[in-house]
Order: sequence, then C-alpha cells, then structure tokens
Amino acid sequence: MSINQSIKPITTEEKENLTIGGCDLVELAKKYGTPLYVIDEATLRGICREYKEAFKNYENIKMMYASKALCTSAVIRILDEEGFGFDTVSAGEIYTVYKSGVDMSKVLFNGNNKTAREIELALDYKIGRFSVDNFYEAEILNSIAAQKGVNAEILLRITPGIECHTHDYIQTGQIDSKFGFDLSQTDEIIELIKNKYKNLTLRGLHAHIGSQIFEVKSYYDEVEILVKEIARIKKVHNLILDEMNIGGGLGVKYTDADTPPSLKILSDAVTEAMHKYALEIPTIYIEPGRSIISTAGVTLYTVGSSKQVPNGRKYIAVDGGMADNPRPSMYRAEYTAQVANKINEAVKEKVTIAGRYCESGDILINDIELPLTEPGDIICVYNTGSYNYSMASNYNRVEKPAMVLVNNSHSDIIVYRETLDNLISSDNIPDRLKKDG
Repeated sequence: MSINQSIKPITTEEKENLTIGGCDLVELAKKYGTPLYVIDEATLRGICREYKEAFKNYENIKMMYASKALCTSAVIRILDEEGFGFDTVSAGEIYTVYKSGVDMSKVLFNGNNKTAREIELALDYKIGRFSVDNFYEAEILNSIAAQKGVNAEILLRITPGIECHTHDYIQTGQIDSKFGFDLSQTDEIIELIKNKYKNLTLRGLHAHIGSQIFEVKSYYDEVEILVKEIARIKKVHNLILDEMNIGGGLGVKYTDADTPPSLKILSDAVTEAMHKYALEIPTIYIEPGRSIISTAGVTLYTVGSSKQVPNGRKYIAVDGGMADNPRPSMYRAEYTAQVANKINEAVKEKVTIAGRYCESGDILINDIELPLTEPGDIICVYNTGSYNYSMASNYNRVEKPAMVLVNNSHSDIIVYRETLDNLISSDNIPDRLKKDG
C-alpha cells in the first residue's frame, strides 16, 4: 500500500496516548501549545522514495514538489535531500526555496498572473524553467529577459480539456479554466516565440488536470493529448520539444470512504501511455504536492467548550478552526480525527467538532464518533499536511500556529508560533491619529 492510501502517518502508534514519530502527542501539545501542526519526517521521506521507486523504470523522469501544498524551509530541505525539484507559484515560494540552499536549476515557476517583480526575481535567481500561461506573460517575460540580456527556457501550459471528478475549485485541466493556452491557441503562441520573442526558448508542454484525483485514466488521457500535440508541433512548426510536464494532483485518503490509487498504478498508466503514443521518449516532469506532504501532517487542538442542541447535535469546540484549516469551509473537505489522550477509551458519542472563529460555517468535522470529551482533551486531526498552513490566515486577528517536525522520538520547531506583536508588526498609525505624549 502506498503512503497516500493511508489516513495516518506511517509511525502512528496507539500507546497510553497517541504517538507519531515516537513522540507523545499529548506531551507535544503541552510543550508547544495548540493548535499545533505536526509533520512526521519518516512519512515525508517515505513517500518521496515511493515516488522514485514507482517511476524507476522510466529513464527520463524529474520529480518536482508542488510547493504550494506546504512551503517551509525545513520541508524544502528534506525534499531537496530526497532529490526533488520544486514547482513554485510566487516570489515567496521562490525565495523560500532559494534561501533553503536549493540548486535553482531544479525550480520551475508556474502561475497564471506572474508579476514583473516576480519574473525579475526568478530570472535573477536563474530558475530552470518558466511555465508560460498566457500571451501577456510571454510578452513581458521576453521583454524582461531581453533587458537583462538572458534567455528564459519555457514550457507552454495548455488546457488539455480533461475534467476530473473532483471539486470544481480544484479542477484545472478542463477547457473553461483560468489556466493555460487552449489547444487552438498553441500555433499562434509558437509563431510569436519563433519570430518575435527571441529571448524565450521553448522546451516543452505543461498541463495540470486537477487535484485530489482518484482516476488514473485521466493521466493516461493527458499523456496521450500531450504526446499527440508535441508530434503535431514537430510536423507543423519543425520544432522538436523534448520535455513534458504532466502536473500532479494524485489523491490522498482523508477518510475511509476515499480510495486513492497507488503510486504503482499511477506510474503504470503514465508509462503505458508514453510507450504507446510517443515516438521518442521525452523528459517527464511530475509535480506531486498533496500526495507528498498531506499524510505526513496532523494538527493538534485542545477541546474547550461544548453545546448540546436540544434534540439535536452536540458541538465540541477546539482552539483552532477555519483560519488554520479553511478546507472544510471552502471545499466541504472531510477529515478523520482521534482523541490523543483517550486512545484506549471506547467510542461513546457522536459530536461535531467546531472551530473557535466567529463564523457559523467554522466546522472542522461533522458527526464524528469519539469517546466522551471534556475541556483539555487533545484532538488529533489527520492528513492536514497540505493546504492547511499554506492557506492559513489571521482571521479574527488570531496568531498562526507553530509547526514541529518529529522523528525518532525527537521534535524540532520548524515554524514558530506567531505572537501578538507579530500580528501588529506591519500596522502603522499615521501621525495625525497618534495620541499626544
């Protein structure tokens, strides 16, 4: 079984309390406070190695981590050690990768509205590839590269017209999408690159079909479309493209109802399509994000108040919620949880875990069966490594949580908890509003 098919980190153990990475989660909560993001290093390294093993028989493969899933300096260091490159989507992600000591030739810059400042930064740091998303970007990238006297190596991001059975907000490959060139537009942009944009070198095509994908046939279909388009471009434009980025998006298991495919099934689908349709074997980039980091992460909360609705639900409130995990509110995402300090107690009641924020929709998990809970209990929510910290906010002016890395019974802070002074550090009161004295 692949790690992405597990709800819990691979080092999870049920002892007197719940432990991950050899660390007692109740003790972690006491030491670092809650809410607390916890990343299991063994799980993170394990999935990286599973990806490399799954694709070991495809000779021209480049593994790229989709940094938007979770981008912190320590996580980047681990992935760099495991041989991954990085798909970035902002100056902040590029800067984090750069400051983490990564070889920037292993970095790709993706996104549908890159700013001139971001493009300049990426060129100055000599990133390996730009994924060009639209006509405007091609024009300004060429202009800035010309001003700097450099050449930008690019992929063209296209929309392959594939709709995955996932949430509308995380579909990206369908024709009606904000991302990429429609296939009917590729001839026009290629002609511009050949005849006008002399500081751009086109190396290949890039597509991304969505996120939390369970159907590997979508990847097979994507590869078929990309290979045929590369062959058509060679015939029409006499241009040989030797790189193909198929994106990421493989699903993970948040609840028992989720059935994500294994990495072996994914690699079989991709390589089968390549061998069937490609006359030459191009370099394939694959960009997993969620399936790399999600299972490695959990979030710890402390139980506070509760409310029994007459003839209705019982709510238990925790000290976090939609600001540290907006996915349930945004996508109706579902999670699995346990009471870390009552791991050996029988399930006694069905409750809804509510957040602490001033929104009726701030619900983390609906109708979950747990032992009897009381104030001070520690709730462990599984599979929160991706799109939790990276989408966190200061809603209600609440500080963002800390993050710790656990391994071999040892814990290290990798993101410090925000302080109240951090919250106001960028605020400014104009002189005319300041109190006298």
